[in-house]
Amino acid sequence: MTSLKDIQEEYEFLDGDDRYRLLIDLGRELEPMPDALKTDATLVRGCSASVWVYPAAQDGGHLHFLADSNAAITKGIIALVLKTVQDAPAADILATDIEGALAPFDLKNQLSSNRTQGIPNMIALIRETAARVAG
Repeated sequence: MTSLKDIQEEYEFLDGDDRYRLLIDLGRELEPMPDALKTDATLVRGCSASVWVYPAAQDGGHLHFLADSNAAITKGIIALVLKTVQDAPAADILATDIEGALAPFDLKNQLSSNRTQGIPNMIALIRETAARVAG
């Protein structure tokens, strides 16, 4: 599994279209999300594309997320967000500066506002889940 730092180094080296391709490739690497989990309850609000995030608690309070989108670049953004928290303990997720980890990618300036407007909602959902599991 490629680290966020490795992805960032590659991303910084690329120009616009290649950055899009990198995000699309990241989205393709996401673990498949069964259609049965793509419900109104797992739909992230405020995204221009349809985005679903399904959190699953694992042993020891670790969280594993399944996610999908009907838009390729948006799916890549989800993959990037999940790289910051996937399979981490809930308490660590709460302590993670997800926005700070994503800042070097400068997504707001690289992508249209339609593509990035749902990111805060994705992050909020991840944090709410972690808070519930951390208890």
